[in-house]
Amino acid sequence: MYFGFSGTDIFILGISFLITLYAQLKVKNTFNKYSQIAARRGASGASIAQHLLQASGIHDVEIEMTRGELTDHYDPRGKVLRLSEATYRSNSVAAIGVAAHEVGHAIQHHTGYIPLNLRNSFVPVANLGSWLAWPLVILAFVFQQHFLLELGIYLFAGVVIFQLITLPVEFNASRNALLQLEAGQLLNRDELTGARKVLTAAALTYVAAAAVAILNLIRLLLIARDE
Repeated sequence: MYFGFSGTDIFILGISFLITLYAQLKVKNTFNKYSQIAARRGASGASIAQHLLQASGIHDVEIEMTRGELTDHYDPRGKVLRLSEATYRSNSVAAIGVAAHEVGHAIQHHTGYIPLNLRNSFVPVANLGSWLAWPLVILAFVFQQHFLLELGIYLFAGVVIFQLITLPVEFNASRNALLQLEAGQLLNRDELTGARKVLTAAALTYVAAAAVAILNLIRLLLIARDE
């Protein structure tokens, strides 16, 4: 034991840190590289997003600019596609790839893509698990109440399920984005390769999040076993 952590705890925490760090560096470096390469078509991320929405028969989704870096997302409740300033205004390969990816989520919503609906239904469960799981684990040790530990594990399992459901949703959005960009001849072959690398790096962050969540669930299960 080291400062209350077992060797297994330290190993899992170390692996989780390395996985997260690698994913963050990968997406940052890839995005930075292709954000410096302008697409020959010259259209901005917002323009490409609008074009793809119309081509998909989606006319009730608004496009807004939002603050922050890599804060791009699709809000299914308000039917709003929010693009960060770097994506909204830029005509870079990275910006177009990210914008097309978010349109991919709008298309999923429009067509009733089942994994997206399932993920959306799990959001409250995942939020509750993120907020309460570890506090319950701490309280379980403070008050020596095993049922609190079990409740924390069940709640965190909801977080893991949410992360696993997220994977096919993100992969599908990226696949659709690349297919639409190619079909519409919005990027040439080299630019499509760059956009694919950007979206692959971005997907890696979701894989990393799922892996870290699974490792932490294993850690909680080992703690419960030893209690």
